[in-house]
Amino acid sequence: MSVPGRVRYHHGDLRSALLREAAALIRESGIDALSLRSLSDRAGVSRSALYHHFRDKNDLLCAVAEQGFEELAELLERSEESALADLEIWLRGFVRAYIRFAADNVERYELMFGRAIWKGGRPSESLKAVAYSAFRQYCERISSALALLGERDADVQRRLGQVSWATLHGLCRFMIDGIYVHPEDLDEISQRSVTLLIDGLSTRQAHEDPGAVS
Repeated sequence: MSVPGRVRYHHGDLRSALLREAAALIRESGIDALSLRSLSDRAGVSRSALYHHFRDKNDLLCAVAEQGFEELAELLERSEESALADLEIWLRGFVRAYIRFAADNVERYELMFGRAIWKGGRPSESLKAVAYSAFRQYCERISSALALLGERDADVQRRLGQVSWATLHGLCRFMIDGIYVHPEDLDEISQRSVTLLIDGLSTRQAHEDPGAVS
């Protein structure tokens, strides 16, 4: 006999359905509103069914954050396809897409990079793996593009990748915390940051190889 008011899921897709509901709950009511009980009520499944997929709230939060990093990795892959060799075109496009991702997923972005898991919780091994993979993928893309532009110092390549990501993340924090709430402000600042990065690299290359710039 079916239970009135409960949503029926196919056994194979219950975990993905629960993650969708968890992400929606976080988006609507914030991270603190998510618990196994609230997810059970929202999804219309028993808590015992949830325990088949998530050991506790921390495990659930890690799974939601992990899904966010997977989407971020897909964003990186799509942006790479649009500009394989032009660092400036690729970086400008990725910056806009990244900020849009943060703007459309404020609470989940907060979960992905915030204290709830990384400082106050216990990040799972799979979450750490996918998060570090996304960061490494970005830095490797920056390094490859810088190498094409003539930057041969691997440490400089790595540091520029780290600095550019930190700048981008800082802009998203400004938006999330309400310091910059207008998208046009963020876009102008982010695009100017890209210009400064590219100009700085060009200046460095000119100093190292004066004959390369007329």
